Amino acid sequence: MATENLEKFRKLLLAQRDDLLSTSEVRDESSATVHLDQQSVGRLSRMDALQSQALAQAGKVRADRQLRLIEAALLRIDNDEYGDCRECGEAINPKRLEVDPTSLYCIHCAR
Repeated sequence: MATENLEKFRKLLLAQRDDLLSTSEVRDESSATVHLDQQSVGRLSRMDALQSQALAQAGKVRADRQLRLIEAALLRIDNDEYGDCRECGEAINPKRLEVDPTSLYCIHCAR
């Protein structure tokens, strides 16, 4: 892959990583253990708080997974392995990488 394309994807990956890291504190707070006063909070409010906590925890898991994928893609750029399909070794279409710069497989092997 051409150097200018690699830099474009590096910038895109770094921007995604910065975005995820900037919201990580909010995700951590939202997914923390819910402490409710059983006497002053109704049953539906407790259920709503628990549901919100579960959604926040799922979001945190997704964000952590995405961060790992981004870090792996940045490492592949550093090792000059970025943009090559892990299955067949062919170049991944740059348009596919624009949609998901962490892609490991070309469109044919991803199926």
